[in-house]
Amino acid sequence: MKAKVSSYMTRQVISIPPEMGIREAFFKMKENSIRHLPIVDKTNKLIGIISDRELRRPNWVDEAHDISHVYYLDNAVLVSDVMITNIHVLHTYDTLKKAVNVLLEKHIGAAPVLDKNNDLVGMLSAIDLLRALQDSIGLETKKKEKK
Repeated sequence: MKAKVSSYMTRQVISIPPEMGIREAFFKMKENSIRHLPIVDKTNKLIGIISDRELRRPNWVDEAHDISHVYYLDNAVLVSDVMITNIHVLHTYDTLKKAVNVLLEKHIGAAPVLDKNNDLVGMLSAIDLLRALQDSIGLETKKKEKK
């Protein structure tokens, strides 16, 4: 796979600020049918990422005394409180081979994509990599039926 990440990444990145509440972040994911949200600062620089996994089963769930409140998403808890700051990123010029290795080795489903200036320009997911595989082995894509 000599193709570059830029050829298969999702370019319409939906990002959020660190001050957003986790409830609002959850609904942003749901509304846009996505599972990962990059978090950017006021200068649009990547500072973290959150996935639906952090919202579905937070690390602190095992320590909670009252399990009834655990899955209540409250905007009092900010994205900055739960975001991952050790971000595994890809660059537009990386090969898909490198992208596959990063996602597999780090056990992640998607990675933010940065350009040569380290600006966030896309996201590359496992689904995007499956599309690349589909192209490389010559599978025809099925067109979605309109309802």
